[in-house]
Amino acid sequence: MSYLMKGFKRHSAVMCKVAGSLFRAHTLKNTFGQFTISRASSQLSCAKTNSYTYIVVGAGSAGCVLANRLTEDPHSTVLLLEAGPKDTLLGSTRLMWKIHMPAALTYNLCDEKYNWHYHTTPQRHMDGRVMYWPRGRVWGGSSSLNAMVYIRGHAEDYNRWSREGALGWDYERCLPYFKKAQTHELGPDRYRGGNGPLHVSRGKTNHPLHQAFLQAAQQAGYPFTEDMNGYQQEGFGWMDMTIHQGQRWSTASAYLRPAISRPNFSVAEKTLVTKILFQGTKCIGIEYVKNGQKKKVFANKEVILSGGAINSPQLLMLSGIGNADDLKKLGIPVVCHLPGVGQNLQDHLEVYVQQKCTKPITLYSAQKPLNMVRIGLEWLWKFTGEGATAHLESGGFIRSEPGVPHPDIQFHFLPSQVIDHGRVASTMEAYQVHVGPMRSTSVGWLKLKSSDPNDHPIIEPNYLSTERDIWEFRQCVKLTREIFAQKAFEKFRGPEIQPGNHVQSDKEIDAFIRQKADTAYHPSCTCKMGQPSDSTAVVDPQTKVLGVENLRVVDASIMPSVVTGNLNAPTIMIAEKAADIIKGLPSLQEKNVPVYKPKTLETQR
Repeated sequence: MSYLMKGFKRHSAVMCKVAGSLFRAHTLKNTFGQFTISRASSQLSCAKTNSYTYIVVGAGSAGCVLANRLTEDPHSTVLLLEAGPKDTLLGSTRLMWKIHMPAALTYNLCDEKYNWHYHTTPQRHMDGRVMYWPRGRVWGGSSSLNAMVYIRGHAEDYNRWSREGALGWDYERCLPYFKKAQTHELGPDRYRGGNGPLHVSRGKTNHPLHQAFLQAAQQAGYPFTEDMNGYQQEGFGWMDMTIHQGQRWSTASAYLRPAISRPNFSVAEKTLVTKILFQGTKCIGIEYVKNGQKKKVFANKEVILSGGAINSPQLLMLSGIGNADDLKKLGIPVVCHLPGVGQNLQDHLEVYVQQKCTKPITLYSAQKPLNMVRIGLEWLWKFTGEGATAHLESGGFIRSEPGVPHPDIQFHFLPSQVIDHGRVASTMEAYQVHVGPMRSTSVGWLKLKSSDPNDHPIIEPNYLSTERDIWEFRQCVKLTREIFAQKAFEKFRGPEIQPGNHVQSDKEIDAFIRQKADTAYHPSCTCKMGQPSDSTAVVDPQTKVLGVENLRVVDASIMPSVVTGNLNAPTIMIAEKAADIIKGLPSLQEKNVPVYKPKTLETQR
């Protein structure tokens, strides 16, 4: 999605010099204070001891939340370890504009410096394509790389989790933690939070193409929803975004920096955790590599893995927890045979339906070199303008066919053209919808390639392996074309770019999907939460790893099944709820919260 800042690299040296000048003019006094705190708190070990109450592995969307909440207790010491670097330069977010400018998001989606840069196996149901999977490797994790879309999922996702064995994770026990995390700019209500560290806002551009998209959806017969994170997910409306005062509001900004000066909190960056340490089946600490040196650190209570849906199962397997046969083949001593580790891999696949725009109002002109410099300077100076949004400001959820009880297709609308994750610059005035199924029946897995922690695991998402998934994608294309054909787009509509008017039959649409569908960046479910009687479960509903002691996993990997929407908000909720569990607090609960249901399931809309 380098729809706005693509090509900005040519001007990076100029921008960095200007950024430095603006930074000194604006924030010198504040920065040195931040730098002193950050440097002091980044020392890896306490002066007196090499042990902590809790060790949290991964300073991403979940790990930052846990570190903040667990250090609220002054008697608990917490060490947070992150494989990647900080998300600031000299304590400044302004100087690290590639992360914090919302419109610059694709720089880090495509850059190995802040990104694990994973790739899948060749996908046999997608013409043998190897899929690129960016994942965050920086303070804030993928919340420092993502498109800042704040979507919670549908209430029924969490009720389904409970039925799948994650008891206590139903909607009425999850909603309070979404609210606890959030401060919504529109204020609190029965669904929104008003007091949390995570600032959530709506888009400010009021772009005519966003307006046209929402009008076209209603002309096609779909409802407008005031809040797709509230009473009614179904329909089209304005998206919530984790953007605050023109800056990306990652979990590093929301949770990590506010806690970093606490005396009971230590954080280390550029530190790769290579193994969990055990005495028998009791977890006692971790082994890590920093600056080329291998060291150990110990946990008095627990080690908590928050590395995400790839890193957490990888570390478990490297440490002897996983399928015993697979581990033995790699010479890894087995601590606990847990065959569900790395299994149940789920992701959202999406495709871009693109239309040429007949008026010069898309973001294409904003990608001209002089315009990019102008946009960048305005953002660096005031955090305003076209650089202050990710531009994914409208979207929606619909049902694919009659009989589906709640939405299973998601739309993100963008007044620009995206090619190859934004790695290729836009070539024309165009707009597009990102559209894909939400509850695919294709399920994959990941396994270790070797016993070397530096080797990426083998990632097999098994995309499009069921007829249901193929049919749903056909529906995605057909239903999107129907929306784009409405009257609201008449004055903007040029020829269809992708799939193109030559793609009409089911066979042609299927071929287009195989060639062009790509990840929506939502890997999950590889350390499934469930009951101990479930042979595929990895953690119990208390987030404890089954079969061992003093070890938890808290991140998107513990989802029993993928939710209906983007994963950042649910991952933050999981960490908020897990923090209360770890602290021994009773779960928050809100009973009888109304949730929209269609008047009839006999129609698709």
